[in-house]
Amino acid sequence: MASYVLTLIGGMESVPLEPVHIERVYQRLATAGETRWLAEREACDLFIDSLLPAVDIAERARDALSGTAIDTVCTSIEGRRRKLLISDMDSTVIDQECIDELGDAIGVGSQIREITAAVIGGDISFSDALRKRLALMIGMDRRLLKSVYQERISLKAGGRTLVQTMRHHGAFCILVSGGFTFFTRRIAERIGFHDHQGNELAFEDGKLTGEILGPILGRSAKLNTLRSLCEEKGLAPSDVLAVGDGANDIKMIEAAGLGVAFHGSDSLKKRANARIDHGDLTALLYIQGFRKSEFVLS
Repeated sequence: MASYVLTLIGGMESVPLEPVHIERVYQRLATAGETRWLAEREACDLFIDSLLPAVDIAERARDALSGTAIDTVCTSIEGRRRKLLISDMDSTVIDQECIDELGDAIGVGSQIREITAAVIGGDISFSDALRKRLALMIGMDRRLLKSVYQERISLKAGGRTLVQTMRHHGAFCILVSGGFTFFTRRIAERIGFHDHQGNELAFEDGKLTGEILGPILGRSAKLNTLRSLCEEKGLAPSDVLAVGDGANDIKMIEAAGLGVAFHGSDSLKKRANARIDHGDLTALLYIQGFRKSEFVLS
């Protein structure tokens, strides 16, 4: 029998977490344990012993709370606070897919969005999808990057609080994206990541050539970044929290001690050991055992 902590996450205003929800979960699991509130009416930890795997416990709790928009994540009690955060960018820490917004700005948005949806769902390789989308954008003016960033890109709720809180408690935070360095550099700076990685667009005379400078950063590159950072910093994969939303994130999510599908695709949810379907990015702090009073608010 293993000892687990099951974290329930609602929203004090939108989806208040009430004692009745906790009772429903305990009944579904046919057990009881210590309950510790992380934020009043918003998040709590349930400490339980069970023969079930953590993912099954979380799924049963999710079933018990069906229709409530309350997230459930089950982890081991040991080593909850991770020392390395590696995060995707598009649709994870920002609300948009940057390449889709660029496509909209030049009139090929519907074609590009169709390809983007296929790659997020895992129906086409990231490299092939990126090449197809860039081919539709050949000739785009470099100056469009700045206007799209300023006018179309918004941050996901809770992202800056997540990164600043983990930094404050000693974690290294990196943004690793199959998107473009023009955006990763700016988003990383705004949110507070220590570093960033992305694909570098190639321009000639200020016009997009349709090529990427250097190797395409995709699934394997994200995994390689996780591994190299662990080696560099003397960490184990169990020390890593990885978060993303699509199939391109699968390898790093599977390799991390805590891999979270954040409002993720079905293909990613099947491979992640945790999922957040309703909450914002501060949910990733709650599942590490942070109390709201410990958050570095921005």
